[in-house]
Amino acid sequence: MVNNVVRPPTPVNEPILGYLPGSKERELLIEELDRQEKEILEIPCIINGKEVFTGDIVEQVMPHNHSHVIARVHMAGEDEVNAAIKAALDTHKMWSTMPWEARCAIFLKASELLAGPRRYEINASTMLNQSKTCHQAEIDSACELIDFWRFNSDYCRQIYEDLQPPVSPSSMWNSSEVRPLEGFVFSVTPFNFSSIAANLPSSAAMMGNTGVWKPSRNSYVSNYKLMRLMMDAGLPSGVINFIPGRASIVGDICLSHPELAGVHFTGSTSVFRKMWKDIANNLENMKSYPRIVGETGGKDFIVAHPDCDKRALLVALLRGGFEYQGQKCSAASRAYIPETVWDDIKDDYCKEVSSITMGDPRDFSNFMAAVIDRKSYENIVGYIDRAKEDPGCDVVTGGNYDDSKGYFIEPTTIICKDSRYESMEEEIFGPLLSIHVYPDSDFERILEVCDTTSEYALTGSIFATDRKHIEKAMEALRYSAGNFYINDKPTGAVVGQQPFGGARGSGTNDKAGSPLNLLRWVSPRSIKETFAPPHDWTYGFLK
Repeated sequence: MVNNVVRPPTPVNEPILGYLPGSKERELLIEELDRQEKEILEIPCIINGKEVFTGDIVEQVMPHNHSHVIARVHMAGEDEVNAAIKAALDTHKMWSTMPWEARCAIFLKASELLAGPRRYEINASTMLNQSKTCHQAEIDSACELIDFWRFNSDYCRQIYEDLQPPVSPSSMWNSSEVRPLEGFVFSVTPFNFSSIAANLPSSAAMMGNTGVWKPSRNSYVSNYKLMRLMMDAGLPSGVINFIPGRASIVGDICLSHPELAGVHFTGSTSVFRKMWKDIANNLENMKSYPRIVGETGGKDFIVAHPDCDKRALLVALLRGGFEYQGQKCSAASRAYIPETVWDDIKDDYCKEVSSITMGDPRDFSNFMAAVIDRKSYENIVGYIDRAKEDPGCDVVTGGNYDDSKGYFIEPTTIICKDSRYESMEEEIFGPLLSIHVYPDSDFERILEVCDTTSEYALTGSIFATDRKHIEKAMEALRYSAGNFYINDKPTGAVVGQQPFGGARGSGTNDKAGSPLNLLRWVSPRSIKETFAPPHDWTYGFLK
């Protein structure tokens, strides 16, 4: 029954725990970190609710201590991928016809498990697996995912209610059946947010879809634990099938399958474009046109006006650029700062950045930890080394790195004379912030530079005090960011408050954390029932 009486609990954002010295949550988290650090987890595929150990094993290590193995992961081959697709298709009828309230109840229970007894397990696994501080893990793997499950349940309710036709004449009854997509949904998830990893397959599932989940090769431990949590909350077998595996195997099979109904993706722009091309090349063999939803790269910006809150700008540069080692698709990666403002904040900024502590996330005094893997490390180091050799660049903070134990890179700031230098334009995904200092009188010109420099349009922010300058930036940068911030850093979107997503090279802008995303996973059927059908085929004008 769909009416105003049947409602899930009113969603509220989960409070963020502080993990202050002496707090109970800090004590419990440390205990869980101790426990997990001592074990080597055996991670199987999960197909139709059953664990499948393939024997094709890769090891998962800690980014901040890459000699420390935390898991042995059984990779899927062709047989496992095909079995996962079959399980999803076989489960589709049962799951798609289950009342939406029953489906949502599973994820609401999962949210309560995560908010309570499983909180420290999931946070600890994210800290060890993805090298996040306790603060970053708490925001991500606990609070944001809890919020996704709570708010998505209410968005689901809204969709079932709001898609009903408002009018039915007395001679007929008009209605809409909110159906899931026909086939299976392929979810491909990133390493950097455990919340996104679980939300992508579960948001499609909440709307009645079944699917295959390919987790990132760098977050198998936390993702596996989240899969187990959803199963413990009552998720039926076959609804989500957990398939760690190589993209060349999992992706090729799923993207060419005739029953592919949709792709839910977060990751790099280049990978997403290739997936889109692969789907297009296989369209003639597919039953329907797959829904393609993707949140991809970013080259997120901060633009400052000469008339701005300089201290707030400094904090935004530091937090926006270097929290979680800059490994956020929304991280501040380029900034445009007026000469007078930079002259005033430069010394304080460099001093503050130099005081950032970096190391093992188990040491709660560290603000930063390691970047995710060697490939990422070498990519970021390449940008730093080239900037050091370029006479048009000045490295004013950081610039050093060390991979002897973990993949550590200092928070690095490059002053770029060329506003379109490579590090001002290209996604780097690390603790590297590029700043172009511009003449105070060039504010309007620099807005055009910001808009046209990068192919991406995910997040960005303006720092200004006078409202007319804010409005000028809002107009000039209208299509430069899907999430735009005024006098704040360009990171930290909250579910239910700032739905997240960007356009241009940053994705399809289907706004995770809003009903817009869930609408992509349904295919409504309009139904007209006539109570007084005509018995004469002729019309009056024929007489």
